[in-house]
Amino acid sequence: MSRTSGGTRALMAALRERLGASDPAPPRVAMPVVPAPPARVYTPRREPLRGDADAARHTTALLGIGHVGTRYATDVVLQFQAELAVAHEAVAAELPDGWASDHGFLPLVSRVSNHREFLLRPDLGRRLAPDSLQRLRDQAERGKDVQLILADGLSATACMGSGVQLHEELVRACEHRGLSVGTPVCARYARVWLEDEIGQEVGAKVAIILLGERPGLGTGDGLSAYVVYEPAIGKTDGDRNMMSNIHARGTPPAEAAHRLSALAAAMIEQRTSGVTLDLARVAADIERGYRAPQVRQRLVGG
Repeated sequence: MSRTSGGTRALMAALRERLGASDPAPPRVAMPVVPAPPARVYTPRREPLRGDADAARHTTALLGIGHVGTRYATDVVLQFQAELAVAHEAVAAELPDGWASDHGFLPLVSRVSNHREFLLRPDLGRRLAPDSLQRLRDQAERGKDVQLILADGLSATACMGSGVQLHEELVRACEHRGLSVGTPVCARYARVWLEDEIGQEVGAKVAIILLGERPGLGTGDGLSAYVVYEPAIGKTDGDRNMMSNIHARGTPPAEAAHRLSALAAAMIEQRTSGVTLDLARVAADIERGYRAPQVRQRLVGG
């Protein structure tokens, strides 16, 4: 047993020798002097790389923000918090009572009874309340080419802001293409699929719902547009085409209106929408050109 143990030690010693165990230890690194509390020590903030600064001028994304030690700088954190507050406020906003009628829209409401229920029950936001359904049947024009629906969605702020402008621009763009447009309606507590029931009831060839989209950082005023041919209850997302980020810093309402009217005309011509729509046939009409880089809006000083 002792011989085996001694042989093992010899083998281990030879192995350590081959691996450099006998080399001298590296010199000890001198440690910096750390001042005693309450003094604070920070790693200098890295200056943005030149490439980061160049790229930042062409996007509203946060690039080259630097750091302090292993953390974001205070001004960056404050900007994050301010932009998050904008998103929270947009989601919490509601269309005021009477707003739709005051702005020339036929007021409708989904089966949702309050804002909290709207957030928790998307299914109820996809169908009209009985009284709104009857109002639509009694007062809306029927048999039009395009039925537009302005809706709050997840940002009533966007609906009341750029939503009105987009609706007006889209009416003009559709009429310019020779498409008839139905009665302007505005739906409260609305989800995307609400356009199916509304479009079906008025017998429109195409339904387009313009609703506040889920806010991102600093974009509480963004709209999305969903377009569907022959709207009817039971249509799926595969039957729709959509455009998002419609706002001043994304796709401007005037440009979005031109592209959406082109989509509607193509759907009527091809008698389809969604994944079966041949977008190559309308690509030249909806292709966007170069747009100057947008500057990210600073919400806090820095």
